[in-house]
Amino acid sequence: MLKYSLLGVLLVAITVIIHAVGTTVWLRRLSRRFANVANLHRPSQSLRILIGTIVVLTILHTLQIMVWALAYLYFLPDNVLDSFEEATYFSFVTFTTLGYGDITLAGGWRIISGIEALNGVLLLGWSTALLFTLVQRTWKDMLRQDASNNK
Repeated sequence: MLKYSLLGVLLVAITVIIHAVGTTVWLRRLSRRFANVANLHRPSQSLRILIGTIVVLTILHTLQIMVWALAYLYFLPDNVLDSFEEATYFSFVTFTTLGYGDITLAGGWRIISGIEALNGVLLLGWSTALLFTLVQRTWKDMLRQDASNNK
């Protein structure tokens, strides 16, 4: 059980690094590209920021899911998951806690799939918090801009 837990923790660390680096790079890019002198955003910029952020977060989560899928393919005994596609499907279902149950793992691997689900909940929550912050920020900036235009 310890070896499965340690592998799970390693995979969590890798996916957290992916998410931290990806979101940091994205936020730095946003701050350079979209912030003007008054630090206000036009509505068209706000839409681009939100759509771009959702695309970037989707790519990051897909990469994280693929890390788990590669680990399943590499470490699981032969014939448990037959292909990268099947491992990725299982990882998507597990990471998002969708849990169809059409593919299940046995023994200590159930612990790893549980750790992946926990990892997915935490990283998806992180993404939700980031999106909420961006929506809140763009909303405040638009209200500030409207107030300054109405003076």
